[in-house]
Amino acid sequence: MDIIALGEVKYNDVQKTFKTWHDKLKGKISNYEKERIQRGALSRLRKVDFDLKEIILIKVDKGFLDKCGSFQENFRNSDGSKRKAKVMVDLSKLKDEDVLARIEF
Repeated sequence: MDIIALGEVKYNDVQKTFKTWHDKLKGKISNYEKERIQRGALSRLRKVDFDLKEIILIKVDKGFLDKCGSFQENFRNSDGSKRKAKVMVDLSKLKDEDVLARIEF
């Protein structure tokens, strides 16, 4: 079983005020951030707000996963290790038998 939360997301503003605040809170640049800068990778977007609209519980088994795509391949964890790709679920293609429950807010 897996849970999908749907809603509206707000990201950090263009001036990156949330990132600036967070960096000050941390007190120093992390090794992950130093390596990102050295690689020339862009800083990730940070979510600053999420307004929950719906929760969907789905049944996940091998057959379901075979129908899904993936994303974020070759990304890194904060310790620099390789991260496994995440599963991409196309909600418009969910079948009734895949959905265990829907809760709307």
